[in-house]
Amino acid sequence: MKRALILLVLLAAVLLVVVDRTLMPLEPLRAAGSTVYGTVESAIGTVTRSVGGEGRLRALEQENARLRAELAAGGAKGTPATAPAPYRGVSAHVVGFGQGRNVTIDAGSAAGVTRDVTVLNADGLVGKVSWAGPATASVSLITDPGSSVGARMAASGELGVVTGVPGDGLLRLSLFDPNAPLEVGDQVVTLGSAGGRPYVAGLPIGTVARIERAPGAATRTALVRPAARLSALDLVAVVVPDTGR
Repeated sequence: MKRALILLVLLAAVLLVVVDRTLMPLEPLRAAGSTVYGTVESAIGTVTRSVGGEGRLRALEQENARLRAELAAGGAKGTPATAPAPYRGVSAHVVGFGQGRNVTIDAGSAAGVTRDVTVLNADGLVGKVSWAGPATASVSLITDPGSSVGARMAASGELGVVTGVPGDGLLRLSLFDPNAPLEVGDQVVTLGSAGGRPYVAGLPIGTVARIERAPGAATRTALVRPAARLSALDLVAVVVPDTGR
């Protein structure tokens, strides 16, 4: 029975990939695939994680992820701890990887997940939601070459932007001031977006691993190692607007 369910999951995953890559206009079909995939994955998860108390462990992990997301979003807005946060956290597990540029999570629009919202884990920024179906969603990783994240140096406050580097699993930091102080080991955090979308402020992006030397350049650049281990993602939290659900 379990092998049959796993086979169904794989079949649904293939369907989602095909629809995503070649039949993008067929949103109803894609949404249906998301519902099937998410429902079956959740069913398998319920069976497998219930053994040995793992069901309780997952519940605790999810609550931790939710609280972390709400704390991050609340801090981004500068609200006091006693004030109601304008955001809430939706916990999810990564259930699929796509060539190092994106991942699939087992939470979608039914849980309040929408496009262009922040995704993080216990270590730092993971990426943003690029598409949301009823029960699953696609997350564009910060290492995607098409990714661009406003950044701030945690120590100096210098501003810049972080982009993905193809194939390296690293990020390129470009500081707006070409003479800004910069050292290996410096911490980089998110600058934040208007309204907290797609990125809330103050989340760890990564650590400067190597400074690039380019005399006369208009910006100062460095390679950054992501804080989150993006090749081994599991539990994540999605920061979504709190609509009173």
